[in-house]
Amino acid sequence: MPSILPNPTATSNKFEDLSGIDAAAYENPYDALIEACNNDPALIQSRYSTHRTTRNSQQKAKLLSPDFSGLLIDPVLKKLTDPSIEPGFTDPRHCLVFWARPPSHIRSLARDVQQMLLASAPNLWLMPTECMHLTALEITHSLTDPEIHAIISRMGPASIATMTDYTFSHRARLIKPMLSYDGSALALSFLPAAGEGLPLSASSSSERSQEDDRFTYHHLRRDLFNIAKATGVSIDSRYVVPSSHITLGRFLTQDDHDSPEKMERFIKKIEEINAWLEEEYWPKDGGERREDGEWIVGQGKGLDFREGTLWYGGGNTVRIGKGF
Repeated sequence: MPSILPNPTATSNKFEDLSGIDAAAYENPYDALIEACNNDPALIQSRYSTHRTTRNSQQKAKLLSPDFSGLLIDPVLKKLTDPSIEPGFTDPRHCLVFWARPPSHIRSLARDVQQMLLASAPNLWLMPTECMHLTALEITHSLTDPEIHAIISRMGPASIATMTDYTFSHRARLIKPMLSYDGSALALSFLPAAGEGLPLSASSSSERSQEDDRFTYHHLRRDLFNIAKATGVSIDSRYVVPSSHITLGRFLTQDDHDSPEKMERFIKKIEEINAWLEEEYWPKDGGERREDGEWIVGQGKGLDFREGTLWYGGGNTVRIGKGF
């Protein structure tokens, strides 16, 4: 049996699917949403949107509730950022993931949003720009280093190459950036595109059309799951919820939010940022494509197969795929 190491924040801040989909009966959990949506990109986008807006509403109510008892401070990150708490401490949780790395224009947008948040929460821990990532598939988490390397060996170089290069020929588009949040962290989330701003058919081989958006980010996650599963390894993801997000920051102290008034101001700031993102970076109905606010997964780099203590953006690359 693999040795599951403690994960203090995940146990108290569970990842719940709020889209209305039950994937329990499916061997590949990503098939559930695709089937429920009749393979329709617009319906898939709607489910992702329902999940993130419902979650934000729930978290807002929780954070502003008179019964709110405080933010969820990650004790592992706290020890890593303040060595005086436990000198010599190292994160024991080794993980194995396929990450999508955001292209430069998305990193720039994420950095701008981080600075806006920092103005309201100066003690927020920020994910370094070079460490930003979107988890396309988590193979496993919270194991030991030897256990992780045994899984890598079992997967084999051919399957790993297929998976990391997959986005070169299967290009899923993400749009509509928005801040998502809970009592432990904040993230820049996206929705799978559904033809917004694209022509019905391409006039050249390099032009993207609405047909290309039929392969969504959720299809990408489904395919990666199938390829990995075919190698015989167990897929032990912490979550398969309809979400595509880049973690921007985590809470390390209560100081910035230690009164109802402070928390209200912070939530208001988040909502102001989201209104700005929608106005500046979302495609308008019938309007032009907003390439500065979209991300085609695989731009610049293929998927990054990563192992190690990567909870906060670290770890080591096993293989990085071909970008475009």
